[in-house]
Amino acid sequence: MKNKLAEFRKQYSLSQDKLAEKLHVSRQTIISIEKNKYSPSLPLAFEISRIFGVSIEDIFIYEEKEEGGR
Repeated sequence: MKNKLAEFRKQYSLSQDKLAEKLHVSRQTIISIEKNKYSPSLPLAFEISRIFGVSIEDIFIYEEKEEGGR
């Protein structure tokens, strides 16, 4: 799943530390989400979208994997 978390965070002038603090997670968690190395839980995704006042789909982009290498 890709995301636009870094874009929203910068638009709202939030550091990774400040966002992590608001979400009660580590800065490393924010870094991992931004680098698409970690997909947040649904409750965390909802909390992120609430902070920015947008829908989950505005931040997180689900991409289906193609079957059979197509």
